[in-house]
Amino acid sequence: MYNKPLILTIIIVVLAGLAAPFIYARMGTGAAGPPRLAPPPGGEKRCVESKEYMREHHVDLLMRWRDSRVREGALKYVASDGRGYVMGLTTTCIGCHSNKADFCDRCHDYALVHPRCWDCHTFPEKGDTAK
Repeated sequence: MYNKPLILTIIIVVLAGLAAPFIYARMGTGAAGPPRLAPPPGGEKRCVESKEYMREHHVDLLMRWRDSRVREGALKYVASDGRGYVMGLTTTCIGCHSNKADFCDRCHDYALVHPRCWDCHTFPEKGDTAK
């Protein structure tokens, strides 16, 4: 090879570039582990589905709710345990999880995800949830 040092340098730069996002993500999570969230204030102690399900699939649930309300006109969600809820982020979820910075943002920052919900929707002011 005529340009062995140049080719070796290019390979190292490309590998470093490919590894950079993984290194950056690892640095962002820290060693503290997932955030521990305080239970929501008020009387309700259960979410619409199990904690494990909601941690992993809440965005899927919200998308199904959106499609059901907008496209089918449905208003009620029946949970896996048979309880019924009004489908809506502001009517159901924010009733318990009213502090966006302490609840939503902490988990999304930990997971390094940036949901676009609030690009269009506004987070209601305290006490301003429609029932």
